[in-house]
Amino acid sequence: MKKILSIGLLLLCCLPIYSKTRAEEIRERLLSRDSSKVFVASHRADWRNWPENSLPAINSAIEMGVDIVEVDLQLTKDSVLIIMHDAKLDRTTTGKGKISETNYADIQKLRLKNGVSIYTRHKVPTLEEVLNLAKGRVMLNLDKADRYFDLVHSIAKKTGTERQLIMKGRKSAKEVKDEYGEYLDEILYMPIVHLDDQKDFRQKFDGKDTPLPEVTPEKIKACQDTARKEIADHLKVLKPCAFELLYATDRNELPFKLKKELKGKALIWYNCLWDTMAGGHDDDAAMEDINNGYGFLIDRLGCNIIQTDRPAMVLEYLRKRKLHE
Repeated sequence: MKKILSIGLLLLCCLPIYSKTRAEEIRERLLSRDSSKVFVASHRADWRNWPENSLPAINSAIEMGVDIVEVDLQLTKDSVLIIMHDAKLDRTTTGKGKISETNYADIQKLRLKNGVSIYTRHKVPTLEEVLNLAKGRVMLNLDKADRYFDLVHSIAKKTGTERQLIMKGRKSAKEVKDEYGEYLDEILYMPIVHLDDQKDFRQKFDGKDTPLPEVTPEKIKACQDTARKEIADHLKVLKPCAFELLYATDRNELPFKLKKELKGKALIWYNCLWDTMAGGHDDDAAMEDINNGYGFLIDRLGCNIIQTDRPAMVLEYLRKRKLHE
């Protein structure tokens, strides 16, 4: 009997021990609507220290501890998916012209520029290279991916990373269900909802004083009613794990109400890239007063996911508050 037990224990010891990857853990926390911590999404990776959307920028963001890296997709003339925000090569590379009119082999001869337009040694990465780099390490928000969804999914399947992908968009719940239904068990879809009419609040920075148009209570209510309907439809049809909410100023009461209304149903994502995306509580506001920036979003609006151009600063703040590992 002892011999049989010994053999059994030996066999158990020989079995491989499976441990979840970091990406799997982040995905599970998103799906469980875990609000005990705050997720950090790094916009175009760590572009303040490396060329935006580059492999070293992505790796740096992962190593500093972000949960989600946002990158952008474009398709070359010969149908290779590359990581780049602009439709043209001019701003971020040593080349010129439209990506859609340039073959991948020619793009590979170029070098990426850094944030002050100086060329570097780094090349434009493909989606496949990025997926292999991020595999098991982080969730990836693929911006502009809906234009090439079938191709994106086939590359994700090839690299075994399809469960690490996040897509966001303004499509209706029905459109998302009809277009991506078969993929929604793998890829996370998060609706983007405008809580007011953004056009009413955006100022044109053209050197002229452009006053804000009059926003009547009736117009605010109409926008809020539309936003509430969109949220209700998505919750009923898709049950998304998170919404990205956009609003221009704190004159809008709806963001404050949604903190309570969405609790336990969906996480709340705010984008801090500029003021009218997050009610004036963006990265710039946080630079002046971090509690009026990220702190306001977390404490007053129930923000669970912060998208930022300053991931290191956000992580340091959250760790001090024990809101991130």
